Amino acid sequence: MATAAPVRASGGPGGTGDTDCGPFFCQVEVDVPSSGGGGGSDNGPSTSGGGEGSGQDKSATQPVCTYKKLDPQPPAGSLDWEGHAPGDGAVYEERCTFDNGQTEFAEVRNVWRATPPTAVAVDPAVLAQQALDQMLLRGPDIGIVPKPGGLGLVGMPVYMWTERGPETYGPNTASAFAGGITVNATAKVRKIVWQMGDGKTVTCTTPGTPYKATYGKKPSPDCGHRYSQPSLAGAYRVVATSTWSVDWQATTGQTGQIIQTRQSTVDIRVGELQAVGSG
Repeated sequence: MATAAPVRASGGPGGTGDTDCGPFFCQVEVDVPSSGGGGGSDNGPSTSGGGEGSGQDKSATQPVCTYKKLDPQPPAGSLDWEGHAPGDGAVYEERCTFDNGQTEFAEVRNVWRATPPTAVAVDPAVLAQQALDQMLLRGPDIGIVPKPGGLGLVGMPVYMWTERGPETYGPNTASAFAGGITVNATAKVRKIVWQMGDGKTVTCTTPGTPYKATYGKKPSPDCGHRYSQPSLAGAYRVVATSTWSVDWQATTGQTGQIIQTRQSTVDIRVGELQAVGSG
């Protein structure tokens, strides 16, 4: 049965992902799937048997496992042989270190292998996606004048902006580690496309400028619009779509970029000023 033993967290990721084998010891850094159980496969490292994954924190890294060939080997008939006879492969002590983002711990058990465990290549792009999955990226936290619930006027300047924050504009950062490789990712909003509901689209490469009463009738300096017709259907549906650029870099020197989009919506009413003549 597996036993858990606490280990001291190191100052950073160790190893190169290569296999280092001696007569009785083999150290392998592997990307082990989080689901699954025992070690009955003929080749390669086993799964950790540490849970189904659905309850794990997203910041948890993949386990790093080391293998030590038992000396002496277990006697014939031992459950460690998993039904095999001595001389058919070998039994190893498997120690897998896990980091759930808060604490580091190890799971130790004996496993049978037909051949010595071999290293599994880690794709930095996969780690970049894992880092992205840790981030919470939202659509714009919309600020707009005229305000929802109020009434704007045809021809008057419309101001659009988003509140700035890691989840709504960036920067938003996260890291992922496996097999001796660390990937650091940073997400920032590249642009926001505003569909104004009147058939017009405004593209803003800044978060926009919040409106102040002192601006009066001045147009927005970086993200604005003017309606030429009232919202006859009751309100204009404004859709703001953020394009997030997620840039990542691995300790191997590899780099890449992932593009994501997020949306937010708001309804605003626009009327037309009517001149009332005297009777």
